Amino acid sequence: MTETKTLATGLCVGESPRWHEGRLWFSHWGEQEIVALTPGGDREVIARGPKPAGFCLDWLPGGSLLVTGERELLRMEPGGTTAVHADLGKLPAGPNEVVVDGHGRVYVNCVGFDFGRADFAPGVIALVGPDGEARVVAEDLYFPNGMVVTPDGSTLIVAESWTRRLTAYDIGADGSLSGRRVWAPVGGDGICLDAEGAIWTQVDDERGAACLRVREGGEVLDRIELDRACFASALGGPDGRTLFMMVAVFPGVERMAEMFAARTGQVRTATVAVPGA
Repeated sequence: MTETKTLATGLCVGESPRWHEGRLWFSHWGEQEIVALTPGGDREVIARGPKPAGFCLDWLPGGSLLVTGERELLRMEPGGTTAVHADLGKLPAGPNEVVVDGHGRVYVNCVGFDFGRADFAPGVIALVGPDGEARVVAEDLYFPNGMVVTPDGSTLIVAESWTRRLTAYDIGADGSLSGRRVWAPVGGDGICLDAEGAIWTQVDDERGAACLRVREGGEVLDRIELDRACFASALGGPDGRTLFMMVAVFPGVERMAEMFAARTGQVRTATVAVPGA
């Protein structure tokens, strides 16, 4: 069994982890914070998040931080100012995950409904152009969540949390998405890609909560057992071989407020053989 260590405790729940400039950055949902954590566990609150939960992070090539807001994609400049990078008001509800590819193109997904306050509706992935206009490039997703783009820029993979599968698309020259297919019939939330093209994702099955390393097609290559649900993972550390897992006791969607108040959230780490992509 792979040994895990606890790097941080007392979180409501951590989401959208990203290794950036020598630290683990993440969204602290429930506390409405953007946090950076050193490998030694020192914690810095970088900024206040734009909403209590559901905000995710990534960076533009020039270094500006992107954060999903209520109905917009926000850009936080290195100097501390905040601007609207894109108006998402014409998209379905629930802006969630954001990922920037190697060309600086920005993909943002929307879950499709007002989570916790409205009936389910399918979500979308939108491409945000340099002019800030957002156009839908994929539809009919069942709670789109974590996304990754392969290093060669050819493929986008998204976790559809409510169908427990990873879905892949070919990326066109103009950033459009086509060739939809099931990448792996394995559930997931926040996902990350390693240098061999495998993905770390999450399950909570008859064996309990775990973080899984899977290859395209669904073969499970590794399984890290956990004592509470894993919401997202990221690869980082000095050599890229530290797997950061955002975990918390999960009492159910209808009891999210209780989960935040209980502060069972932690950042767990494990050393893995293959570094991040």
